[in-house]
Amino acid sequence: MTRRKPPKVSFRWWVDRQIDEARERGDFDDLPGTGRPLPKPTGHDAVTDWVLREVRKGGHDTRALLPPALALKREVQDLPGKLAAERTEAAVREAVADLNERIRQAYLNHHSGPPLTVALVDVEEAVDGWRRSRAAS
Repeated sequence: MTRRKPPKVSFRWWVDRQIDEARERGDFDDLPGTGRPLPKPTGHDAVTDWVLREVRKGGHDTRALLPPALALKREVQDLPGKLAAERTEAAVREAVADLNERIRQAYLNHHSGPPLTVALVDVEEAVDGWRRSRAAS
């Protein structure tokens, strides 16, 4: 276990001392990636880039990282494509009802993050769009 920072010592000095001791013990020797260049930055925050790479490398959906307000907005935008894969009108209605319930819950439980600006989806409009997409294919 790491020792506690002594009183009257700066935090920066204490951290630097911990790193120096670890280096002397060889704790940083032969780490994976040693000697390889860092990945090129994309212009975004380096921590965000790293998290996105790791999530994608693991085969996970990066939308799970969005705050609820943005995730719901994205889900509404992606809804026509999702509904196009449904085979029955009942399934379309159920998918829209589920999304609308999650939007309602988000408004009831919203405490932090970006403001919620997503509106409930009109079920009849979604069903009409689903019918039109099926007729066109």
